[in-house]
Amino acid sequence: QVQLVESGGGLVQAGGSLRLSCAASGRIFSLNTMGWYRQAPGKQRELVADITTSGSANYADSVKGRFTISRDNAKNTVYLQMSNLKPEDTAVYYCNVPLGSIYYSGKWGQGTRVTVSS
Repeated sequence: QVQLVESGGGLVQAGGSLRLSCAASGRIFSLNTMGWYRQAPGKQRELVADITTSGSANYADSVKGRFTISRDNAKNTVYLQMSNLKPEDTAVYYCNVPLGSIYYSGKWGQGTRVTVSS
């Protein structure tokens, strides 16, 4: 079993930065791609970035050049460094494995809320 605990969100002014952390329990963290997802009010959850076990990253077009995903396998932690934040980044952010992964349990953590004011 893997449990995911997100942290680091908060209220920030447009143009500011935040770093989100996701602490993953479980012994298979280092064997899986990890992703950051977000869900804005009234919208579907979307993938914003993911990172393979070897560190190869992928980003949604909306965040390219502004967000950086990283991971520390020794700490079972994945990070999302968010810079030049925009009001449209406002959402609850979650981490998880790819939804098609054999390791996807169908469960999500509480997420961490990011609110970007203009």
